[in-house]
Amino acid sequence: MTQTQLPLSPPAWYRQGWPWLLIALPASAVVAGIVTLFIALDHPVSLVADDYYREGLAINQQKHRLQHAADLRLRALLRAESKWLTVSMTAREPMTERSLQLRITHATRADLDRSITLWLGKDGSYRAPTVSLPPGYWYLRLEDPQRSWQLRARVHIDGPFQAHLTPAED
Repeated sequence: MTQTQLPLSPPAWYRQGWPWLLIALPASAVVAGIVTLFIALDHPVSLVADDYYREGLAINQQKHRLQHAADLRLRALLRAESKWLTVSMTAREPMTERSLQLRITHATRADLDRSITLWLGKDGSYRAPTVSLPPGYWYLRLEDPQRSWQLRARVHIDGPFQAHLTPAED
């Protein structure tokens, strides 16, 4: 009596590697999309202005302020030390403002933005207590109380720093 050999049947599909590889690729894209959605919901983008039209109109006012600062030949040196922010001003005419407004704006995170009032000291410089800022790129805006002129700078802050503010556009 002879034995007949039956052909070997292939293993079930779930015991082979190829179907799992084909399933894993689209499944990983779905998981990455869900993770991205949660990140976007937890950290909304603050770079988009709610009222873009009003922001666009304000650009012309900013250009006038920068031009006025250039006409007055205003320059400022900001020093951030351990306890004090100090601003030394140079101008065509002596400064008469008793205070200045410094806006420190983070490049991407609006929740870190600061507004600081600097007061005129006896030595002719403006001072305010220093603020703690995380490392990164920051935009500095220095203005008089009437907002007739503005000086700007972009700096990388990683501890004590020094910045030259000028009426040049960013």
